[in-house]
Amino acid sequence: MKRVVVAVTLVAIGAGCLSLSAQQPSGLPAVRDIQRLRDNLYMISGGDTADRGTWTGGNSLVFVTDGGVVLVDTMLPGAGKPLLERIRSVTAKPVTTVINTHTHYDHSGSNTELPATIEFVAHEGTRDHMARATCEPVTNCGAFKGDNARYLPTKTYRDRLTLFSGKDRVELYFFGRGHTSGDSFIVFPAVRAMHTGDMYPRAQMPFIDTANSGGSAVEFGATLQRAISTIKDVDIVVGGHTPAAVTWSAFESYVDFYTAFLTSAQQAMKAGTTVDTFVKNYAVPASFRGFVADPARVKANAEAIWSESQP
Repeated sequence: MKRVVVAVTLVAIGAGCLSLSAQQPSGLPAVRDIQRLRDNLYMISGGDTADRGTWTGGNSLVFVTDGGVVLVDTMLPGAGKPLLERIRSVTAKPVTTVINTHTHYDHSGSNTELPATIEFVAHEGTRDHMARATCEPVTNCGAFKGDNARYLPTKTYRDRLTLFSGKDRVELYFFGRGHTSGDSFIVFPAVRAMHTGDMYPRAQMPFIDTANSGGSAVEFGATLQRAISTIKDVDIVVGGHTPAAVTWSAFESYVDFYTAFLTSAQQAMKAGTTVDTFVKNYAVPASFRGFVADPARVKANAEAIWSESQP
């Protein structure tokens, strides 16, 4: 299998540079096996970002409707053909719609490897990032230049969008800035499922792309809270990098985890504590057993909170 290499530079929030060389891991398939979640809903895992040797991109969802297949996110570059092969193993229907949760290369990396007849859908902020004239590689806008501009989203929305009807209905929500300035929460009401993109990476401190894609460490919490208060009747949740689908209550716990972190940071800042002191003393509260707070992300997010809160 041809190895696909994408050189990327992720600028950590309010701090220095984290450089990664993302590639399809040697010896692994470009796309993992497809897993059934519901009769017409499937997940293709991108692996564990904590172990780059197993990682093949963000999680994809496959929703089979009467009119065709809705695919959420397209993983890393090089995944296009394998994604279609996995989908053909569960249905003969063609992919008619691709929804990108956000712009990043591990979620939109194979858009340009799919049939151009597909309708590409995203929040207007995500399309804006994809169509930028110049950009850092993480935003993946370089993939949509020249003839590949035809792969840019042709259907966008501002706050909410409904696709199809009845049991095939798909709801897209935008609740504000968070991981980027264009994150979609995608709900499949008939099967009580949701894809959050990287607004819910897993039980860990999030990467918030304030440097390249308009994310906000302060608004991240409010955006999650709006999702919790607005979206109803969902049982299973697929995050951008959760190893498997999880329960709604697990998603709620994640929202509580980040809200508690944001609150503690804001209280420390109000009390005159320096960001370095806060970061040094921060520990995951005992009530969030199993959650991980990587020190680099604690520092990056705390620095962003301090910076965003300055007059």
